[in-house]
Amino acid sequence: MKKPLTTTSHALLGLLSVKPWTTYELAKQVQRSLGWFWPRAERKLYEEPKRLVEAGLATATEQLTGKRPRTVYAITTAGRKALRDWLGEQPAPPALEFEAMIKVFFADGGTLEQLRRTLAEVESTAVARRAELRAMIDASREGAYEFASRRGVNALALRFQIDHEQLQIRWARWAREQIATWHSPTDADGWDWYAALAD
Repeated sequence: MKKPLTTTSHALLGLLSVKPWTTYELAKQVQRSLGWFWPRAERKLYEEPKRLVEAGLATATEQLTGKRPRTVYAITTAGRKALRDWLGEQPAPPALEFEAMIKVFFADGGTLEQLRRTLAEVESTAVARRAELRAMIDASREGAYEFASRRGVNALALRFQIDHEQLQIRWARWAREQIATWHSPTDADGWDWYAALAD
């Protein structure tokens, strides 16, 4: 029995629907674009195109670049249909993987200084990631852009990611203000936690 296609399978079909890629190019493109909201281990990305070929959803063509062989993957008609069908299905709810929040959640096992450092790191990382996104946007405006026909859908995804980074920046700054008077992660010095959660 064939293993069912995963979201990552469909994500790679989506990339193959844009143009043919080598496995290396697919992995790099996932990191550059999808990796912002669908991070995956590079090892998994190298295995997935072969599964798509086995399922008849992609083809693999051997090419030479100089003397070096490389395999280029392209989507098939069945692959385009599988992608279209999947796009019509209800998406799964989002799942957040955020190590800093685990550290915040268990901050009462450490020091207030550790909590402050975690919050500062959340902010600085989000600031850097937001700047990286802005640089990508600026670069796509200069000269010929290979994916010009995708600017609309790319902008939708970029707006989400920019807002996501901005949310982390705002939250980290807010959280650092909130803990400014705390004596420790277990002694909030009369801080009104209920008021902090009000809408």
